[in-house]
Parts: sequence; structure tokens; C-alpha cells
Amino acid sequence: MAQLQVAVSDSVFPNLDPARAVLSKIGAQLSLAEEPKTEAILRVARDADALLATYAKITAEMIRQMTRCRIISRFGIGVDNVDIPAATERGILVTKVPDYCIDEVSDHTMALLLAAVRKIPFANSMVHAGKWEMPAVVPIHRLRGTVLGLVGFGRIPQLVAPKAQSFGMRVVSFDPYIPKDAFESARVESLEFGELLKISDYISIHSPLLPETQGLFNADAFRQMKPHAYLINTARGPIVDEAALAHALDAGQLAGAALDVMPKEPPMDSPLFGRPNVIITPHTSFYSEESLVDLQTKAAEEVVRVLMGEAPKNPVNPEALKARPQTSRA
Repeated sequence: MAQLQVAVSDSVFPNLDPARAVLSKIGAQLSLAEEPKTEAILRVARDADALLATYAKITAEMIRQMTRCRIISRFGIGVDNVDIPAATERGILVTKVPDYCIDEVSDHTMALLLAAVRKIPFANSMVHAGKWEMPAVVPIHRLRGTVLGLVGFGRIPQLVAPKAQSFGMRVVSFDPYIPKDAFESARVESLEFGELLKISDYISIHSPLLPETQGLFNADAFRQMKPHAYLINTARGPIVDEAALAHALDAGQLAGAALDVMPKEPPMDSPLFGRPNVIITPHTSFYSEESLVDLQTKAAEEVVRVLMGEAPKNPVNPEALKARPQTSRA
């Protein structure tokens, strides 16, 4: 039997040692594309048995040329960079790692919230510029008794909720896909989206990027928010209409924003740059040394399961099994 081949489309990791260690258990060879572009990816992926992907776009045309691939395993939670219907048609399973950075992102969410409310980055920049001026950062409001609205109530926001509640905040959420008992056990109120916009003092986004969530926070949504409200986004940049957010800030429709994700990354230019009431971090909410090891390990373990004929733990398209053509490495 020929040696199993696993391609990697792109990597943000210092090295791929954790993934390589897992794949070595089945004697698989790991090959990283020279750059995250179509032809470079296909050079390592055309004849590979599996593909590990980070941020690179895995398009339908690329998938059609991956003649032996049985699984595309994403180094991450979202799979919006992979053409799922195309993979399903080819019988290729797509998997994700939904639980690798839930502590980190929920911590980062609270860090952004606290930094925005307490105006810490702005105050810090003033002091470093030689200005010791407390009046310049007022008003600052107490967190206790305020309302935090969570848009989405999956694994990460379910960890945000108790952290916010420990500050005395009332937590509400909009997520039509989560069962009622999940809200009840977390002491979180389930609301419609429009009601959440109207009553929340702070809104934190935790939705996946889907056609129905792209641009969910648009001009109409901002008009419904409180003028002292803050928007936090650690999910996906395109969920927020960037131009509409800039206009809403200019119009005083909300007080500020704290963002770890942008519509285009890295952003070459943005109407949100240079604003004292906007905090932007470079998509680091997922990061810790520990989470990166978890991510590589769990993504590679999905590859091993599928190549060994087992069911993956976190399939996005289990129906792909019905369309899978029979192949052999002999």
C-alpha cells in the first residue's frame, strides 16, 4: 500500500509538529503548500488523501481536482472558506474543531468589553503621551446591572455568560437554533433579535458566518441600538457592515466598538481606524500556546479517523459519505 499523503493548504503556526505527530501514527506524510494560492495548494493536494486547511479558500474548482481526497479538516471552528456543497458532491467529508479555543475567545470577549467600557486603551495612550487627564475619559458607567446581549449561544457565548454574570450583568441572547433548556440552565434569557438590540447595553457577536448572518449588523440594526451601547465582535468580520458601523459611530447611534475580526484581513484601510472609541485586535482571540496545540492535534485526529475508516467527531457534511466514490491506495 502506498504511503498516505496529507496536504496542508496554509498555516499560521510556528510549526506543524503536533499535527505531524498525530499523523505519524498511521505513517502519513505531511506536505505544506509553498503559498496559500490555488496552484500551490493543488501541487500538494491533487493526489493527497486528506487536506488540512486554515484560512485559504478551498473552492469548488480546487475540490474537483483533488482526485483522492477523503477529508478536508479545518484548523478552526468556522468552515466558510470551504465550498461545502462541492465537497459533499465529491464525497469529501469536511470537519471542524468547535471546542479548541472556547476559553481563549470567551476571555478575549470579556477583555474587549472591559477595555471598551473602562476606556483603557484610550486612557493608556493619553498617559504615554504625557497627559494625566481623568476628565478626558468620562463618562464611564458601572457594569453591574447592565445588559449584555449575546448574538449566538454556542460553546463560546455559553462560557461568556457566567463570566459576565460574575460582574453582575444581566445576560440575554438571540439564537434560534439552541434549545430552550440551554438558556434556562445558563440563566440567560432567550430573545428575538430586534428585542436584544433595543435592550442591550453591550452586544457581543458569536454567530457563524452564513448567508443570513452576513451584514446582520447593518444600518437598520445600529438604529435600534442604545446610543450608549458598545458592539463586540470576536466571530467573523463580515457579520458587521463596516461602513454602516462607521456611520453609526459618527451619528452617535452607539458609543463604540471592540473588534477582533474585520471584513478583510489584514485590513489595508478602514473607516474605523484612528477612532478613540474603537478597539481593534488582529484576530488574536483564539490564540494561546495551549489552544494551538489542541487545534492541530484535534484537526489531525479527524484526518486519522476518516483515513482509517472511522467516523469523524465533528463532521459538517456527514451526508458526503453517501456520495463518496470507492478509491484505493494500492
